[in-house]
Amino acid sequence: MNQLAKSRWKFIIISLIIPITLLIGFVVFPGMDLIRMSFTNWDGYSPNSQFIGLDNYISMLQNKDLWLSLRNNAVYFFVHLLMIVVELAFAVLLTSKLRAAKFYKTMVFLPYIINGVAIAYAFSYFFSPINGAFDAILEFFNLEAFIRSWLSDPKVVNFVLSAVSVWRFSGYHVILFMAALQSIPQDIEESARVDGANQWHLFRYIQIPSIMLMVDFVLFDNIRGALQVFDIPFVMTSGGPGYASSTFTLYTIKTAFTFSNFGLAATMAVAIMVMIIIIYFIQNKIIHGIVLKERREKNV
Repeated sequence: MNQLAKSRWKFIIISLIIPITLLIGFVVFPGMDLIRMSFTNWDGYSPNSQFIGLDNYISMLQNKDLWLSLRNNAVYFFVHLLMIVVELAFAVLLTSKLRAAKFYKTMVFLPYIINGVAIAYAFSYFFSPINGAFDAILEFFNLEAFIRSWLSDPKVVNFVLSAVSVWRFSGYHVILFMAALQSIPQDIEESARVDGANQWHLFRYIQIPSIMLMVDFVLFDNIRGALQVFDIPFVMTSGGPGYASSTFTLYTIKTAFTFSNFGLAATMAVAIMVMIIIIYFIQNKIIHGIVLKERREKNV
């Protein structure tokens, strides 16, 4: 038995060598170098860089355009947050006995597997003020009064871009919710139906509590995705007009490769990493420390 335990531990250690090596080589060391770079004024091509202390962090906090970009990220977050309810409703519908459910599942998931750049280009033409399909649809229904410059109006551009983002990623979240719903033991739902529970009771008291971990994951995925969104605004508007549709990641990349200020860009990258970590711990505390804790206490 002792020999078997030693062999098991030996196998575990050997199996972890490659993943740990990759983690250290591609995550830990680059992360440490990113933090080091954030305290310098490196321009991206000079062999040497100068240590400037907290100047980059002070400059970042005083940058109004960067705060505007972060506010644009918030639009993506709240739009996706509101869509969680819709995504969950679709998941419940598709897991029920719905005719042609397989076809609907394919159609829902299809946008997620399409390349993001291709989606952005397609919607650029869809919302184009010149022969754009969306304006043509509005004209067909005699809604010309609602036509505007969808990708150049600062008042609506972020909502248009976030709608494209929702179209792309909602199918992924629906599939995740479906997987969670299908993992619920059928005998629990059947017993509830025998006791007189209707569909709303099943959803409220059985399905939602049972998939809270998946709700937790989707919520965090929305937060992370909202902070890191890049390809859709980059392709469709390049962050314009001005910085009206710029996002934190887009502004960071422009700072590095357009303005050749890799030190400041590294500072922004560190900032977004810290934001994601802080938000994760807060969300984890709320979901696991309050919601799931109350559920466990009720079960006891």
